[in-house]
Amino acid sequence: MSQLDQWRPSASLGMMRRRAKLLREIREFFWQAGVLEVETPVCSRFATTDPAIDSFKTRYTGPQAAYGLPLYLHTSPEFPMKRLLCADSGPIYQICKVFREGELGDRHNPEFTLLEWYRPGFDHHKLIDEVAELVNLLSDEVLPVERLSYAEAFQRSLKVDPHNATIEQLRAAAIDHRLPGIETLVLDRDGWLNLLLSHLIEPGLGQQKMTFLYDYPASQAALAKVSGDSPAVAERFELYISGIEIANGFHELDDSAEQQRRFEQDNNQRMEEGRSSVPMDEWLLQALAQGLPPCAGVALGIDRLMMVLTESDNIRDVISFDLDRS
Repeated sequence: MSQLDQWRPSASLGMMRRRAKLLREIREFFWQAGVLEVETPVCSRFATTDPAIDSFKTRYTGPQAAYGLPLYLHTSPEFPMKRLLCADSGPIYQICKVFREGELGDRHNPEFTLLEWYRPGFDHHKLIDEVAELVNLLSDEVLPVERLSYAEAFQRSLKVDPHNATIEQLRAAAIDHRLPGIETLVLDRDGWLNLLLSHLIEPGLGQQKMTFLYDYPASQAALAKVSGDSPAVAERFELYISGIEIANGFHELDDSAEQQRRFEQDNNQRMEEGRSSVPMDEWLLQALAQGLPPCAGVALGIDRLMMVLTESDNIRDVISFDLDRS
């Protein structure tokens, strides 16, 4: 691409028409289902504490903030949407731009489009049914649905029990599969699990079908409830198509004290890694203390869904202007 062509969109006009059709069909799906479309702020006083995600930071200066008010661009609309649920909104969805620092590649653009929705009265298994229904509505062909527990995926691909294996056993599995640079790598237990999942299991998931991976280790609960089963597992799921993660869903945690503990744990991990802690969302904690209705929620990447539905190899092919042209 020459400098003279950089003004041009990265996606074709045909792709933009396909995208517009997909967005219209999503809105029609939720309209028919009685799910309310909402909008929430892009800028927030609070950031995500998730150690795997970094927020863009900006500053507002003006009335009520003469000395400047630090603000973070949201990485997901999840927190204010949960505040709406606590205020008795009922089922809601949102299609919005979100922003993540440090993410760029064939499947990543720092600014991307997320569809997020919440269903009071649903658990994560019932929400899986609705995600599959929506994706098949948007697809040119009906995709079979596979439900695979996290433990089954590790057993099937690596003959490893992810809930009980030691760090040495996980490291040995990585060495057996000759992942480069493994011999000197030092990771904690979740680090090894994430490495094995991303390098050895994910590429085989969702081939000519939708694969829903569910029941993650409790240590990876993020914002999900933890079941009381043995072993305890997080009631969350991810959707894979063609080896690409498309969606991440939770049977939502509704315990304000536990949510605060996880925020603090995240910030401690960030500092142990030599990074700054970030302000946790105090207003979400206040809302949860008032009562979040039992519900499940999911975030679905529109750009990645477009990639798999159109068999595109790069995210720039499905968005109007990628980072190079923004």
